[in-house]
Amino acid sequence: MSETALTTAPAADATADSTAADAPKEKVVLAYSGGLDTSVCIKWLIEEYNLDVVAVVGDVGQEHNGLEAIKAKALATGAVDCMVVDMRETFVNEYLSAALAANALYENKYPLVSALSRPLICKHLVDVAHKVGATYIAHGCTGKGNDQVRFEASILMLDPTLSIIAPVRDWDLTSREEEMAWAAEHGIPVPTTQASPYSIDDNLWGRAIECGVLENPWTEPPADIYTMTVDPQAAPDEPTYVSISFKAGIPCALNDTPMSYLAIIEELNTIAGQNGYGRLDMIENRLVGVKSRECYECPAALTIINAHKALEDLCLERDVLHHKLALEQLWGDCVYNGQWFSPLKEALDAFMAHTQQCLTGTIMLKLYKGSCTVVGRKSDYSLYSFELATYGQGDEFDQGAAAGFIELHALSCKVWAKNRLEMGADMHPLSSKVDTVCEFATN
Repeated sequence: MSETALTTAPAADATADSTAADAPKEKVVLAYSGGLDTSVCIKWLIEEYNLDVVAVVGDVGQEHNGLEAIKAKALATGAVDCMVVDMRETFVNEYLSAALAANALYENKYPLVSALSRPLICKHLVDVAHKVGATYIAHGCTGKGNDQVRFEASILMLDPTLSIIAPVRDWDLTSREEEMAWAAEHGIPVPTTQASPYSIDDNLWGRAIECGVLENPWTEPPADIYTMTVDPQAAPDEPTYVSISFKAGIPCALNDTPMSYLAIIEELNTIAGQNGYGRLDMIENRLVGVKSRECYECPAALTIINAHKALEDLCLERDVLHHKLALEQLWGDCVYNGQWFSPLKEALDAFMAHTQQCLTGTIMLKLYKGSCTVVGRKSDYSLYSFELATYGQGDEFDQGAAAGFIELHALSCKVWAKNRLEMGADMHPLSSKVDTVCEFATN
């Protein structure tokens, strides 16, 4: 949205000037965190676009020293109102539950920390816009990250009549250093400093850390970026065993003590973090086409997903499990790419939910110096049969049936091989190429 489109036309005379001055300003709802970008956005939206800013702070389990303090900061910076919304229960029961059903790991590594919170925040932004009569929604995302897509795509899917402003993407500040200087000039207190220029986003599911020295993929992450996990070398010398019980795919007990999914996440963030488990340092392929170096801390998320996958191995039928693996990657791509409210993702949700109906049981895990290993599993819905699996006494598997199975299983390829041999064709042309490459490499 251009500045011109948001500016009232000049008044024709003094009376018109007075009327225009008395007229209420248009409103913009801003997704506000209190960090560098969104702190600057409030002042920018007021000065550059002449809008009344209604800030929305979402509590999704992030680290903070009190959201009321963040609200006070928003109001002091110029917002006409700031709404603090506790989103944790909804985040867990609707968003993290769906993510767990899909064992959501973008590129089979990252448990979608930020991507999972964005659609929930957007839903509240749209609700607030409707409530206060705002025609604009603003966010503090940059023009080279993924979050701009997630915010804007979600908002457009929820209410395509709303207009979106992206100040950080549009302004002339070319670096975080310039942004910090602009904030200082305008008296805006921000937590980011030149000595610690990290960009951090966190919620119940983990922390995402980027910028600063982390932008050099050869540089080992400094110890000060981690707050949820201890250095694995400093973790306890004895392993910690934990059991997670699931009912219909949702964690319901920790070490046989019934607990809510939210409480289990909070407890495992502590337990797994104390054992140095949950750190990720990866090169990630952003939606906008840029490879970025990202560091994450996700102790509870990775622990729970590890246990959940182990229970699925025990309870899901083979073909369902195999095809689910491919659909899990598709689900993760949808959410990473901002398509939470898309019809494809909702259809995938239906498949995932169907697979969780009988996913009830308990998984035992061993946490030790940065590792998490499944060491035990049990379920009344287990498809593991000792009598079929054992090589000892009690073996009920009919080994004599294997010969006929193999004959039919290989029949199509057997017919192909017989035909090619009769025709004198080169059946495996790639084998000779591999030999040539190996010979070239040896020489």
